[in-house]
Amino acid sequence: MKVLITGGAGYIGSHVLNLLGEQGHDIVVVDNLSTGRRESLLYGRHEEFDLNDTEKLEALIKEERFEACLHFAGSIVVPESVEKPLEYYDNNTINSFNLIRLCRDHGVNKFIFSSTAALYGDSAPGGICTEETMVLPINPYGRSKQMTEMMLEDTAKVTDLNYVALRYFNVAGANVDLKIGQCSPNATHLIKIASECAAGKRAGMSIFGEDYDTKDGTCVRDYIHIDDLAQAHVDALSYLERESKSAVLNCGYGHGFTVKEVVATVKKVTGVDFPVEMVGRRAGDAGILISKAEKIRSVLGWVPKYDDLELIVRTAFEWEKKLK
Repeated sequence: MKVLITGGAGYIGSHVLNLLGEQGHDIVVVDNLSTGRRESLLYGRHEEFDLNDTEKLEALIKEERFEACLHFAGSIVVPESVEKPLEYYDNNTINSFNLIRLCRDHGVNKFIFSSTAALYGDSAPGGICTEETMVLPINPYGRSKQMTEMMLEDTAKVTDLNYVALRYFNVAGANVDLKIGQCSPNATHLIKIASECAAGKRAGMSIFGEDYDTKDGTCVRDYIHIDDLAQAHVDALSYLERESKSAVLNCGYGHGFTVKEVVATVKKVTGVDFPVEMVGRRAGDAGILISKAEKIRSVLGWVPKYDDLELIVRTAFEWEKKLK
């Protein structure tokens, strides 16, 4: 299939690119390399420009006649979105609007969207989120992604565009073969930060808040291995090939760990006891976010292989030691 991937040099996009490239798809990646790395582009042709350059983007889409678009390009840091909301609406919402419009105009009728569990906010009873849970984001990051889902839903109703929106829970780890991993500068992901501490790249780390209504007072999250998440995108593309029907699906394992449990696991797996400081809550953080993820299994036939926190941590740490 002829595929456009936006943000393909980033953490998640590069892992999906790796799987699709192995399958032999004809891929063009658009990435401005603001957070992604050229070294992570293992397949396809790279076009280096920003999605807000709609003239370049339209010329590329017209010339290549893509059959599908996988959209990963976006800003993802919750506290930053609280501080810089307009930048998030610009990058995540306006750029997505233009991309969807150009796909509609030029016959790209399969669209896979990198969405987020942040859409649920604190609305789910007990923090357990189904796809039918009320969407009530509590930060600009989540709202900016919600707007894109709304645009896709409304566009699909009146055109032949079909989409899969994958609502990620907490993505972590590195490719099990260590070909690629998380390279983001100034990382904010817990397992990435803890792995950097264990690898001696950070002196220590902070835990934000220990007064949540959880068993040890720290936030609970559902952690999914990056290779399992990447496979979900491959399965979503196959689904759109055989079905003319859109879907919104949670991507998680259906169980969670507290921040303290994750940190303890990193120390256990790596054998390194690094300093951890308790500080106040961050703006925009929900207390508990855990997926109900049966629907993705039944709709896509997705079968996760790496539902093991110690394995997730081990791949993250081994990648961190390898990463220069």
